[in-house]
Amino acid sequence: MRKLAFVETKLLVREPGALFSLLIPLFILVVFGSSIEPGDTVLLPMALAIAVGLVGLYLVPTTLATYRERGILRRMSATPVRPVRLLVVQLLLQLVLAVTACGLLIAVAGTVLGAHLPGRVLAGVLVFVLGTASMFAIGLLVAALAPNGRAANGIGVLLYFPMAYLAGLIQPAGQMPAMVARVGEYTPLGAFGRSLREVWAGEFPSPVPLAVMAVYALVVSAAAARLFRWE
Repeated sequence: MRKLAFVETKLLVREPGALFSLLIPLFILVVFGSSIEPGDTVLLPMALAIAVGLVGLYLVPTTLATYRERGILRRMSATPVRPVRLLVVQLLLQLVLAVTACGLLIAVAGTVLGAHLPGRVLAGVLVFVLGTASMFAIGLLVAALAPNGRAANGIGVLLYFPMAYLAGLIQPAGQMPAMVARVGEYTPLGAFGRSLREVWAGEFPSPVPLAVMAVYALVVSAAAARLFRWE
């Protein structure tokens, strides 16, 4: 298991998508961070949601669908290392990548930009766990349904941008039609972004977006597990 984790870590480090998942949210934070006001509760939560969304909707499905397309999962089933171990290692590494991206954003925002950081740490951890679980669940479902890595990549991108818009990551929710903004609150990325903003504002996250993320994580994960194909 350790050797498998070591090999997969080396492959992930060489993956350009992993680097983009770190740099794109950081670029957005630095570019717009110079003009934020003290106590801003929007920009850093937005950058965090972008980082987790990129890992969950882009890297997770593309990596797993590519492994299946190349027959890696099928070949591993003939070895003592069961393919489910590879799946577990991959998900743990993607989680580490999401944590690293968010940690980097918070460190830069707090030290370089002097941005506001929340005092409700446990509430922030709860939101991160639910938000990441819901985004990874959708990524797993895409990996289960996509016929190959390129299709998974395309589906992930096609899902990411509408969800980012509905979540208010491209245009502020206050500038959207009320119905569109309302729909966005019931998407996993929208619920994640709203909960993060509430934590940054010093509030405990509302139960509805927490429930939305939990439902997506449980229901979509169950569907992905049922539909996932090793070959």
